[in-house]
Amino acid sequence: MTERGGEPGTPGTPGTETAGRRARVVLVDDHRMFRAGVRAEIGVTAETGVEVVGEAGDVDEAVSVIRETRPDVVLLDVHLPGGGGVEVLRRCAQLTAAATDPVRFLALSVSDAAEDVIGVIRGGARGYVTKTITGQDLVDAIFRVSDGDAVFSPRLAGFVLDAFASSEPAAAVDEDLDRLTQREREVLRLIARGYAYKEVGKELFISVKTVESHVSAVLRKLQLSNRHELTRWATARRLV
Repeated sequence: MTERGGEPGTPGTPGTETAGRRARVVLVDDHRMFRAGVRAEIGVTAETGVEVVGEAGDVDEAVSVIRETRPDVVLLDVHLPGGGGVEVLRRCAQLTAAATDPVRFLALSVSDAAEDVIGVIRGGARGYVTKTITGQDLVDAIFRVSDGDAVFSPRLAGFVLDAFASSEPAAAVDEDLDRLTQREREVLRLIARGYAYKEVGKELFISVKTVESHVSAVLRKLQLSNRHELTRWATARRLV
């Protein structure tokens, strides 16, 4: 997370809406360093009212921790080992549908791709913010989701409105895209947007060598020769 402008979907003076309130949160992300960063951004419980009661790095661990702690809000990454955020939502569906004290999910991801946003919202998440959000805006978003509100930036909200307003059937499965792992898709999108390998690594908390391995795998699976062809391929599918 960075100190860039934050998510415009959280209006109001920072901190004024959360004073004196409490929210129990579980962090679900496969990067330990990122989870530590979220803890730091959320701040001291006595000051922000947000208490981190559990963490998880994959789907199975997430489901176990969520069922055990029954938090108010789960900060959920979209791409996780074991099936992704949608699988966590599917397996926790009874908790999100609880008549009293439901567990609510707020997606927190590096991806701002339409299919990722729509997928987790259809799965039951109450909102979706990207990892550029500031700490105070994230705290505000947690409390809003805890209250049952939906939280999005205007761009991401547009994806959801378009998807649910459309009467058209869902798009056909893209067999080429399905050959890629979730991590390979993340690397693909960033490379197609013009990120250097070092920038991709910093954004995804992985090494440059790992980025290079993912790019090689993507090119091989899609039968492409270079990043220019990869960019054209991704653009044609509106993945950029």
